[in-house]
Amino acid sequence: MNSNNNFTFIDLFSGIGGFRMALNSIGGECLNFSEINNDAINTYCTNFNEGLESNLGDITKIKDLPKHDLLTGGVPCQSWSIAGKNLGFDDDRGQLWNDTIYLLNKSKPKAFVFENVKGLVDPRNKDALVYILQRIKEAGYFANYYLINSFDYGVPQNRLRIYIIGFREEEYALKFNLPKPIDNKIRLEHILTDFEASSIDAKHDLEKDLFGQIVKPRNMSLSNSNGFNDYFLFNDLRNGHSTIHSWDILDTTERQKEICYLLLKNRRKSAYGNLDGNPLSYKHFKDLDRSIDKEELDNLVSLEIFKKEGYSFLINEYKENDISNEEKSVLEFSINNTLSVEYLKTNRDLKLKKISVSKVLKTLQEKNIITIEEIRYDFKNTKISTGLFGINRIFLPTSNIFPTLVASDTNDFITTKVIKAKNEDEYKEKFLNEIYKTGEFRRITKKEACLIQGFPEEYILPENRTRWMKLIGNSVSVPVIEILGKAIIETGVFQVEEKLILKTA
Repeated sequence: MNSNNNFTFIDLFSGIGGFRMALNSIGGECLNFSEINNDAINTYCTNFNEGLESNLGDITKIKDLPKHDLLTGGVPCQSWSIAGKNLGFDDDRGQLWNDTIYLLNKSKPKAFVFENVKGLVDPRNKDALVYILQRIKEAGYFANYYLINSFDYGVPQNRLRIYIIGFREEEYALKFNLPKPIDNKIRLEHILTDFEASSIDAKHDLEKDLFGQIVKPRNMSLSNSNGFNDYFLFNDLRNGHSTIHSWDILDTTERQKEICYLLLKNRRKSAYGNLDGNPLSYKHFKDLDRSIDKEELDNLVSLEIFKKEGYSFLINEYKENDISNEEKSVLEFSINNTLSVEYLKTNRDLKLKKISVSKVLKTLQEKNIITIEEIRYDFKNTKISTGLFGINRIFLPTSNIFPTLVASDTNDFITTKVIKAKNEDEYKEKFLNEIYKTGEFRRITKKEACLIQGFPEEYILPENRTRWMKLIGNSVSVPVIEILGKAIIETGVFQVEEKLILKTA
């Protein structure tokens, strides 16, 4: 090694080359990479002008690694992700950690960096994380883990990831310091390809309130304590000055809006059940507002804002041979010959058996084994992440950050139009009239997705959106790896051999 801190590295689970791009920029030389996804391999080789022979392929079949200084890898995250099955080491994909640590133990590089999703540090995965760290210790390494948000290190993205960083020698582990978040953070406006960010930066119009006073930076919270939110959330289950409900979009009367808000404000009250959100019966609505009649509720069902659903069911006579094992499991939890949706959905045994209560109740109705006893009304759209009419959130260019890019894409959109308003009502009205109804919003482009992850906008990716979104969503944020790489270099770990040579001389 030389005084320029040059080092060699092996790029496991390389994806499209986020680790390589970052480490190349600070003096690293990639000896080999390991990847099995064809799209990722072709993208990697194209952008780095690399031959296919440099790919070590399936990690489970790698027996030895060439001598190197740093081992890196974004170990596949499905086993620990909130979006996955949360099976941990019971999932075959989770076993890839064993393969990774096996190669670490065998090749003995001076240091390593492994990246994974935030879910690995969640309480439900505590045993798995402890196991991984113990295996790393047994391999002869001094390691620690860090939870880092990419936004703090140079990209306009809310991306929390765990980074496990370790050294073969304890003295370098002790010297390693996690870099402080950068001061001049990149914001969404800076990466929009059809928006002039300087128009905001120069005037600072959106950094002051109506009286010219500087306001605190906005955040991702739906709280209005920091002024107007910089994005609009589409759902019927929450409320706020930048929340868009289905009754804001559909043609509804003021009376219908009042009834919708009545359900919104009361559905989470314990008086109506122990679920996170409880449907209300016609009687419940009458108790809240005696002037409501059933036809008004049914009209909202016709508008597809409300839905009617069975809340309790009477059990009819049936033969054991007519029911499946799942149906039998549900029927066993009847009380006084009645099935309660609330009781069934909160039942631990049914959860452990992974039985879909809604599906089983539907099949039991179709077989005429159960009959609806009580009907309740709820919002038709009850999944927040799905949003409304294909939209989850629309972000304004003034937003600090964009949501985490994921492989499956999301229903998140951006607009390049800036809104100014005197109050919350005007703010929401302007958004609906000037952005939503006029279609002044779009998905992020491929170039913008690259910039949100810290890649250059000209990075070569497949043309198909589904393909490039999967690749970029599975990648690491380049600036984060670059900053961590520099911090590793600063420990002096890559100058070890040089020191030994000097002592010998």
